[in-house]
Order: sequence, then C-alpha cells, then structure tokens
Amino acid sequence: MSDARPLKILIALLYYVPHRTGLTLHVQRLAEGLAARGHQVTVLTARYHKDLPRDEQVINGVRVIRLWAPIRISRGMVMPAYLWAAYRLVKRHDVVNIHTPMLETAVFAVLCRLLGKPLVITHHGDLILPAGLVNRFIQTVMFWLYKMTGRVAYRIVSYSHDYADQSYYVRPFHDKTSIIYPPVDIPTPNPSRTEELRATWRANGDTGSPLIGYAGRFVEEKRPDLLIRALPTVHQTHPTAKIVFAGEYLIKYESFYERNQSLIERYRQHLIFLGLLTSAQEMADFYAACDVLVLPSDTECLGLVQNEAMLCGTPVVVTDTPGAREAVRVTGMGLIVPPRDPVALGEGIARVLERRAEYVKPHAEIAAAYSLEETLNRNERLFREAAT
Repeated sequence: MSDARPLKILIALLYYVPHRTGLTLHVQRLAEGLAARGHQVTVLTARYHKDLPRDEQVINGVRVIRLWAPIRISRGMVMPAYLWAAYRLVKRHDVVNIHTPMLETAVFAVLCRLLGKPLVITHHGDLILPAGLVNRFIQTVMFWLYKMTGRVAYRIVSYSHDYADQSYYVRPFHDKTSIIYPPVDIPTPNPSRTEELRATWRANGDTGSPLIGYAGRFVEEKRPDLLIRALPTVHQTHPTAKIVFAGEYLIKYESFYERNQSLIERYRQHLIFLGLLTSAQEMADFYAACDVLVLPSDTECLGLVQNEAMLCGTPVVVTDTPGAREAVRVTGMGLIVPPRDPVALGEGIARVLERRAEYVKPHAEIAAAYSLEETLNRNERLFREAAT
C-alpha cells in the first residue's frame, strides 16, 4: 500500500461533539486532523440529545453519523440500529478505530473478524462507577466485552506506559499496546479577558486572592470533594484562596454534587461554579486566569486538562495515581501529592502558590512534549500499518 493513498477510517464512540469531555475532544482533534491530511474519516456515534440533527453531517471534513438512542444505561445508551449501521460502515472502511470503554466493543470484534477489517482500540481509561450492585454488574460486563475485543484488535493505544502498566483493561494485552499521547490543542489565552476573569472571581476588592482551578465533571471518580476538603490547609497560608470549578456539576447518572451539599455550603464563599465552558478559547482564558490547576482524581488516564493548563502557563497539582502523574513527571511543571489525602493536597497547593515561578516552564518545552503533529503522525502510521 502506498503511503500517499488516503485511508477510509471509521471511528466509533458513544458521545461526539458538541458533547465536551477529554475523550470527545481527543476524538474530534484526531478525526479532524486526519481529515485535513486527506483521509476519509467517518464517526459513528449516538444521537444523545433530541436537539442534535437526525441526518448525517460533515463537520470540518469529518462525516458524522448519529444513531437514535432511546434507552440509557448509566452513562451508556442502547441504539436499535447500531448493528446494521456498524456492519455497513465496517465493510466500507480500511480500518476501524473504537474508543473504549464503550458498550458496543464486542460488536466491532465480531464484525471486524467477520469482514476481515483491522481494529485499533484507543483506551481512555478503565470504567470506574460509583458503588452499588448494578454498577458492579455493568463494570463486569463491560470488562468482559472489552477482553473479547482486545483479543481481536490489531493494536491497543494507551496514553502512557505508566497507565498501561497499571490498567486492568490494558495490562493483559501488553504485547499489542502502543503508547501515543492524546492530541493537545489549546488557543493562546486572551490577556485582557484573563485579567477580567481574575477580577470578577476575586470580587470585593481583594486583588490578592489565589485562584485554584478545577476543570472536569463533579463526579466521585474525579474527587472534587477532596479539593474542597483541602481548603482549610490552604487557608493556613492563603486565607482568601478560592476554588473555581469549570465543568458540569448536575450529573444525571450520578448524585455526587447533591451528596456533598453540606460540604459545599460550608465553604460556599470560597467556591465559584462556572458550569460547562463550551469553547476552547473560554477554557484557555480560564486556565490562564488560575494560579494553579488541581487534579485530585482517584483514577485518571492522563488528565488532558493539565496539559492544556500547562500550555496556558498554569502549573498543576495532581494526585500520585497512574496516568495522572505522567505530565508532571515529563515536564516538571507542577507537583505530585499522595492520593485521597486532603491535607497533603492542601500542602501541595500552598507550596505551588508560594513558589509558583519555580514550577512554570517555557511554553516551547511543553509544546514539544505534547506535539499535536506528532500525535497525528503516530496515529496515522499505526492506521496505515493496520490497513496494510
């Protein structure tokens, strides 16, 4: 196969744009980047909201097919037409790339084997759900489906060796795992908007309040409650510090925000909830307006937000968990603290706030470590190898 021949690439995942998470941003940047290089890229996804168009769309060169999804199971959805749609699309493409965890993994294992098409899995993190019998059942079934698909896959892509070595999903397939960083792309922050945000968040004329950023959903896995519990330790040296939350906090499949209302009310004057920021420029300005970004997660495949924050000049504090610690280890732009320890987290935040200049690294170094072009190059080479 000539390296110049465009590939027909089918990408499957549950949620695609305008849904906004690290996973959907990853797929959007990958799909649009490959389409810009001349490949024919199709995304098969769910029509997860009634306001989304029923017909196919072409978005920035990417063909997007959304299927009716009338039944929801936790974060997942059941799409009655999925099997037939997947069959037709797999048959017409050179390579299939699915993004796990997703309920439909076994569909692609069967179809790719039946039709002789190569399958590449990009794994975005082991499925972790809140406690409960139903959730344990869902996790078990999802893992079993993934293992069946992993045996069929040509390659499995993980974000880092650190995460792959610890992941109960990826570890059994070490011999067919490739490490590729996610595609990181963030606009340059707007200095005037950044200063406007800082002034708004501080309010009351207190121009010296440190601003602690959190970007992500308010869910148990991400442990935003741990960050709030770290405030008393931070306040010992920075008594006016505030936490600014960017992301959804009223989550349909999880009531973690509601369960933490007493904690939130206790520290209400030090908490700001922005909700979901829907544009890349808004996120860039948010990162730049924060003095530090914190990832207090119990589990994290990488934490795309920390790479974005670093590119915007903001150091990070992350918990010492596989995957999450990768960016700080590679760049030195932040601090790693013990997990599930609010005092240690608070001490780490205070240390970065006090010695911030020591943790800020040149933009060129961060951009070189997380090059969008290199990520696209490596994915493109992998898809070509699979399709050969």
